[in-house]
Amino acid sequence: MTTAVARPFESRTQQILTSLKESGQLKHLQTIEGPMGATVRLRGYGEVACFCSNNYLGLADHPEVVEAGIEGLRRYGAGTASVRFICGTFECHETLEARIAELYGCEAAYTFTSCWNANEAIFPTLCEPGDLVISDELNHASIIDGIRLAAVIKKGLHKGVYRHSDLGDLRAKLAAARANPEVTGAIWVVTDGVFSMEGDIGDLPGLRAVCDEFGAYLVVDDSHGTGVMGRTGRGTHEHWGMDATKVDYFTGTLGKSLGGAAGGYVVGSRKAIDLLIQRGRPTLFSNALPATVACSAQKAIEVLMREPQRVQRLRDNVAYARTTIREAGFDVLESPTAICPIIVHDTAKAIAMSRRLLELGVFVIGFGYPVVPEGHARLRCQVSAAHGKEHLDAFGAALRQLRKEFK
Repeated sequence: MTTAVARPFESRTQQILTSLKESGQLKHLQTIEGPMGATVRLRGYGEVACFCSNNYLGLADHPEVVEAGIEGLRRYGAGTASVRFICGTFECHETLEARIAELYGCEAAYTFTSCWNANEAIFPTLCEPGDLVISDELNHASIIDGIRLAAVIKKGLHKGVYRHSDLGDLRAKLAAARANPEVTGAIWVVTDGVFSMEGDIGDLPGLRAVCDEFGAYLVVDDSHGTGVMGRTGRGTHEHWGMDATKVDYFTGTLGKSLGGAAGGYVVGSRKAIDLLIQRGRPTLFSNALPATVACSAQKAIEVLMREPQRVQRLRDNVAYARTTIREAGFDVLESPTAICPIIVHDTAKAIAMSRRLLELGVFVIGFGYPVVPEGHARLRCQVSAAHGKEHLDAFGAALRQLRKEFK
């Protein structure tokens, strides 16, 4: 008689899900039944003001951006059906990559199906054994996983973490690395431009100075900064008054301010881009960016470059929203970015507050572990140039009611 082999996956998974439900931490997917905009039609709630989207410039439903995607679909079809080096490179990819390089004023750019893929490509491809990659402790999960993957693929690659935005700690760790005989190659310092959970910004001039001191490369993921920061929305480097060439490599996304569809990219030297084309596993083994997305993103960049007033409108809305949050009785982490976190500490409380805001007609998500550390749960409020005063005032009214109900 055959003895059944224990299969633990089902029981342990059920335990996790039950625990999340009982503690009030179980996440529920909300379904939108129309386009992304200042308001959205949410299943079960109707029309609500959306304050949780990365649609910072309001371009996700912009008529020109939508039409460009439709025309791309007509011209190039539904899918690329190939990776880039076989038969997946279409004319629209070349056009988009040239436009991205123009936006940054850098030599070259290369696209991926997401910025997660871009961050999984850049470190395993450009880094070698003997190099050191050192990352801000609050960097996005895609950076963390990209570095971990690089260390697995390139045995002998060193990795480290410095305290959040602490240039002194970074300098001390780089000094130790230079004294370490096992660190024989390049040093790479990696930071978010805008930190997605805190809403604060990386000190790019300070980081550049430290990198120059130790001969290190500076890599910036500016997914939440491009289209948002700086006078014309070029990004966090423009906010600091820096030329983009002072940053060695950028990674970024097309899925936020630049049309909000999907896709990511790496910007940098022509040689580095050529190496990514030759050796980057996410581009060698995964289909190219869909043509319709490439076309709509290219149009979104065109609109951004043509209409810098959108960036100013976003900035004005952010200032109004931050004042509104404070007047409602909540503390908000200070920053010039469009991310306005209200720290509530407890994950279950953040989820309950988010649910109540929805009932009041405002869509804001509560974030807890594992997206943020235990005890740092928050409502992450995000502002768009598409918001009118009526949306911002509805947001404020809902927050004031929330304050009465949640002490």
